[in-house]
Amino acid sequence: MKIALIQQKYYGSKSKTIKVTTKKIKEASKSGAKLVVLQELHQNEYFPQRQSVEFFDYANSYQEDKKYWSLVAKKYNIVLVTSLFEKRTEGLYHNSAVVFDSDGSEAGKYRKMHIPDDPGFNEKFYFTEGDLGFEPIDTSIGKLGVLICWDQWYPEASRIMALRGAEILIYPTAIGWFDEDSQEEKYRQLDSWITIQRSHAIANGLPVISCNRVGLEIDKKSVIDGIRFWGNSFVCDGQGAILAKSNDIDENILIVDIDMEFTKAQRDIWPFLRDRRIESYSDIMKRYCD
Repeated sequence: MKIALIQQKYYGSKSKTIKVTTKKIKEASKSGAKLVVLQELHQNEYFPQRQSVEFFDYANSYQEDKKYWSLVAKKYNIVLVTSLFEKRTEGLYHNSAVVFDSDGSEAGKYRKMHIPDDPGFNEKFYFTEGDLGFEPIDTSIGKLGVLICWDQWYPEASRIMALRGAEILIYPTAIGWFDEDSQEEKYRQLDSWITIQRSHAIANGLPVISCNRVGLEIDKKSVIDGIRFWGNSFVCDGQGAILAKSNDIDENILIVDIDMEFTKAQRDIWPFLRDRRIESYSDIMKRYCD
């Protein structure tokens, strides 16, 4: 199956950014992509750099945004993974991935479960933890295990998606460096980010798609000096082998062929699910084992 990841920067406004994204989706479709994955919160700047109630207004267009991306998916005959700011009611918002099937129908939704709260990543101020669980989304091309950014550090999330029948693990992402960090620290962070996701692929015998933002985003009202999103969007197979990877500078459309039959072959020869000792895993339900 041919898939596409769209790694891009923020263009200073929602309308300009969406225009670029839509153009890139068109290009991906012309290249034969059947699945297109967009980065986390792709319509706007990464606003959680600081806490401000003004940004809650971004979620007012949630229903309108869904209609737009539904039409895009249908027009280009693709399964489309979007990342939207969902408003349920006043004071209740989610960081949500909405998946549209190739006929434009809404195949399903995932609400981000693990919410970070770090300098420059003030997501707990905006987003409520997801309440839909780790449930794969059924589409015309298969079952997609869609997770979001901070979820990618948790093996429990990918494992449950796999146990529930996911055929691909997908991570829309917004992660980057602070310029004041040393080069050594930057590369340690990047290496950890790639390694943890490759480990989910290996442990579950599933391909992983990770689509990250790129470019420097500065919020002049923030207490930090901006985030330089490190890109490096990549795809690996169920053995953790990197099939394609972007760099940390350029916008691009990463087109990749995934061999879906490889999952079966990989799981047959490395039967990790067979050998799990589920009767001995009760401690995983504890915060900490004193």
